Amino acid sequence: MLTLYDNWDSGNGYKVRLLLAHLRHDYRLVDLDIDHGGTHTPEFLAVNPNGKIPAIVLDDGRALFESNAIMVYLADGSPFMPQERFERAQVAQWLFFEQYSHEPQVAVARYIHRHLPAGHARYGEVPARLEGGRKALGVMEQHLGSRDWMVGEAFSIADIGLYAYTHVAHHGGFDLNDFPAVKAWCGRVASLPGHVPMLEGPPGG
Repeated sequence: MLTLYDNWDSGNGYKVRLLLAHLRHDYRLVDLDIDHGGTHTPEFLAVNPNGKIPAIVLDDGRALFESNAIMVYLADGSPFMPQERFERAQVAQWLFFEQYSHEPQVAVARYIHRHLPAGHARYGEVPARLEGGRKALGVMEQHLGSRDWMVGEAFSIADIGLYAYTHVAHHGGFDLNDFPAVKAWCGRVASLPGHVPMLEGPPGG
């Protein structure tokens, strides 16, 4: 059985869990405490030397890390990865956008608010993160103003990749009411059969 190393509050981990739910793929979940060294044990570093979640281990023992790479692997041959060449490139385009323009702003602002104590020095980053995040959300707003999904006419891993941190952007101080097309798109994603929400606490906690 596939093993997923994850953290319950991670949007990057949630991407993989959401895709696995849509694929109806069984897996074993190992929840790691990212705030107290859970990803820096010798056991986990043997899976991902970069010391970050998510990571998966396949039935044959091969490991794969980086959330979007995991999604590309799992979605291959499924309805969640387009078969047409240009649309596949567009999926890659939006996954790169998510990691380089969206996640460093939206997810980091969220992390600071949820995981660091008030007065921590990193709160000084928040204004710039909000500015950058609003810019990224504005790009999505323009794109989604004339379409239902990020790529083509169907829900894909491009949507999953961007939905993960977008739908909880308010945790970082963003107001999705300022981005009505993005907010409506979040509603469409959440209404799909097979959808699962982010976890509200550690599994079994």
